[in-house]
Amino acid sequence: MAIDLSKMSRKELETLRADVEKTLTNLHIKEKQDALAAVQKAAAEFGFSLEELTSKRGAGRAASKGTSTPKYANPDDASQTWTGKGRQPNWFKSAVSAGKSPEDMEI
Repeated sequence: MAIDLSKMSRKELETLRADVEKTLTNLHIKEKQDALAAVQKAAAEFGFSLEELTSKRGAGRAASKGTSTPKYANPDDASQTWTGKGRQPNWFKSAVSAGKSPEDMEI
């Protein structure tokens, strides 16, 4: 089905574009619904609901342990602490580069 766009008026082209966009939107919605149905079916085959698999606190997941306890303290300012996890704070990097060992800063 070849359409000769060069022979269409501006109004016809705009109508065609609107129809194409509407059809694409409807197709996207249908594909999304089909995908959701397929995922729900696959989860059910394994004995789960989709909500169980996608929730942040799904069944069988451990509860959050909360905040970690600090492991290191800044020798110059004891109120600055670090758990030893994640990115090293600047005071920790500076102390190590100045010759202190991490064991020296342990709480």
